[in-house]
Amino acid sequence: MALGIDFGSLDDALKFESLKKYVAEFISTLLFVYAGVGSAMAYDKLTSDAALSPAGLTAVAVAHALALFVTVSIAANISGGHVNPAVTFGLALGGHITVFHGVFYWIAQLLGSTVACLLLKLTTGGLAIPIHSVASGISLGEGVVMEIVITFGLVYTVYATAADPRKGDVGIVAPIAIGFIVGANILAAGPFSGGSMNPARSFGPALVSFDWKDHWVYWVGPLVGGGLAGIVYGGIFIEPYSHVPIATEC
Repeated sequence: MALGIDFGSLDDALKFESLKKYVAEFISTLLFVYAGVGSAMAYDKLTSDAALSPAGLTAVAVAHALALFVTVSIAANISGGHVNPAVTFGLALGGHITVFHGVFYWIAQLLGSTVACLLLKLTTGGLAIPIHSVASGISLGEGVVMEIVITFGLVYTVYATAADPRKGDVGIVAPIAIGFIVGANILAAGPFSGGSMNPARSFGPALVSFDWKDHWVYWVGPLVGGGLAGIVYGGIFIEPYSHVPIATEC
């Protein structure tokens, strides 16, 4: 078992090529959150049902799956298309991105999510931005465990389809698989934990709404789940190798 954590250097993280990666993460996260959060807002506006009614849950899950497929695809050749601090964290544990790069990825992703929610507020006549929160009847501990499990599934899929050096030429399969697992996990976990899997996806709505109810759940759960996936797949199933950023692997 071999993990490959690489801190890198600040100088390398601030090179022009690195800055382009951060811009790509910002844009992709912005587009993903705008479509994902916007789908829940649109369903609430067009129907009398809540977004987590059966039809609303399906619509939101499909919107997130499609949006993530596209946003991972458009950033894959530039930044690796993480679009998620939990993915970045899990990949850092396997040496696919340096810690310094990872910190700037997080900043770009959180900014992208925040700007997306501000744009939604601006373009919907000031409608409320829905936040993630644990459902009534579900304890915070249960919510954390559910977020751990579904984020583990997401980051494990990222490793298997995009980060494993033995994957071969999977091309468009990786973004499709990543989008599908997110859509499926939202269908399974949405009525319980909210089905976030992504601290950035939860951060933007919480900041713009300034409603931090249960917010810690969407950092602890996804980061633990993503980290475990990095340890299991990156540390057990991938043979030791030199540090290679995921952007060169996609």
